[in-house]
Amino acid sequence: MGTTDLDLPGVGVRPRKGLQHKTIASAVAGEMRNRILSGRLAAGAQLRQDALAEEFDVSRIPVREALMQLEAEGLVIIQPHRGAVVSELSLDEIREVFELRAQLEPRLLRASAPHLSEADFDLLRAIGPRYAALQAAGDMAGCAELNTAFHLGLYRHARKPRTLKIVSQLLQDSDRHTRLQLSYDFRLDRSGEDHARIIALCVEKKFGEACLTMRRHILKAAETLQDSIASLRKG
Repeated sequence: MGTTDLDLPGVGVRPRKGLQHKTIASAVAGEMRNRILSGRLAAGAQLRQDALAEEFDVSRIPVREALMQLEAEGLVIIQPHRGAVVSELSLDEIREVFELRAQLEPRLLRASAPHLSEADFDLLRAIGPRYAALQAAGDMAGCAELNTAFHLGLYRHARKPRTLKIVSQLLQDSDRHTRLQLSYDFRLDRSGEDHARIIALCVEKKFGEACLTMRRHILKAAETLQDSIASLRKG
């Protein structure tokens, strides 16, 4: 198989003749991102360009571009004389990301909640049973994705595009942390209960209480995550 008809393992993309390196790089980056977020690639793991190029049957150019993309996302660190390694989880970074979320997300919720329709609420409620099913199956990646979908769904009518863009990035940044938390102990996860409570408060037009609940929900997730990481590091 040549590079004009490429099937990247686990990526589900088959680049064709004339496809740009950036498209292949995005596919490689997507697969590597999934491996890091799922924990298959642990913090500190070395990512050798030649080995990755051989595995994906591509040249080193798109692999290098993929690693640079992951470095920009904070998932990889490219070090002189050592190459790329999976970045460590920083407790300081976790605190910063979740503190920012706790400040910005209630603002988005306050702006959006009065404009949520019954159709919006139906979509948000539908996430609950799906989340519970994935939780029971131990699918931490699926739960993390639904968690992000729930939060962004609540803020869809905020009409604050810049704030929403920042929060979307923060949710992406916290995705790895969320998956680690869920993989540590699903019994610690109370997201479904909190989400249902926030929906109910919005339906009842108790927007101030809904925002306070959202803030507590985010800060509690950060606290649980930090405790999980501390326990893992103790062995």
